[in-house]
Amino acid sequence: MGAGISTFSPPQSSEGCSSSRLKTGLDDIPESCIASVLVHLSPTEICSLARLSRSFRGAASADFVWELKLPKNYRYLVQKLFDEIPADLSKKEIYARLCRPNLFDGGTKVAWLEKSTGGICMSISAKSLSITGIDDRRYWNFVQTEESRFHTVAYLHQIWWFEVDGEVEFHFPAGTYSLLFRLHLGRASKRLGRRVCNPEHVHGWDIKPVRFQLSTSDGQQALSQCYLDDPGNWVHYHVGDFVVENSDTPTKVKFSMTQIDCTHTKGGLCLDSVLIYPSVFREKGKILSQGCLCSIGG
Repeated sequence: MGAGISTFSPPQSSEGCSSSRLKTGLDDIPESCIASVLVHLSPTEICSLARLSRSFRGAASADFVWELKLPKNYRYLVQKLFDEIPADLSKKEIYARLCRPNLFDGGTKVAWLEKSTGGICMSISAKSLSITGIDDRRYWNFVQTEESRFHTVAYLHQIWWFEVDGEVEFHFPAGTYSLLFRLHLGRASKRLGRRVCNPEHVHGWDIKPVRFQLSTSDGQQALSQCYLDDPGNWVHYHVGDFVVENSDTPTKVKFSMTQIDCTHTKGGLCLDSVLIYPSVFREKGKILSQGCLCSIGG
């Protein structure tokens, strides 16, 4: 695994005696020694060190280095998220592909591995949710937009009974996860190359709060309520958190968003998706758009 002597200096002698001087470099360090250090580093640090020399690059591709970075249930994730599984796929290549957005369930969901925590991030499109009145164009319709990773959002014109339900069953890697709805008041469009938002039909969301709920198959529950505001901007509304302790057991998560007070109508809302991702990023005020460690696959 280790490289040999990298460089010999030509014989030199200042007094008629011939001598040689040995020069060594990073490529003289055995790859096995380098790999034993890399296992203690983060994926981004491993990729940075791989640029140092041939030996570092070889050590940074070792299967045992990347298998320790993969979630314990990575074989399930591979079968669930990859269309095809090449037999000769290395652990490094598996990690790189898991870090990229992977569509599944007919393209209505996308999941990727968050490289710094080893947790799963997931986005669930509006088309995979159960929406009251979605088949009646007087109330709802799907509109095309570049502002969604699914290129389509559900737009609410006006309705009395507002109810959105969904569920997902997945072998999440162990950890704590947050669930959020991605919503937008007003319908955005482009005019002369600039983004504009029409808030004309936005109404009813400041009268009564929207109720968000989630429950899991192992009995966890969360409830939150808030008024919808900030028209013209995409907002992530936090529903609650849930904990996964065993990645070998599937966790079913049910979630909902309701405002069923029929004393008034509400409308002018874009529903894009539901997000699930490691709670540490919500605590830090960060929202993950996607996880992609492009340099790993190189």
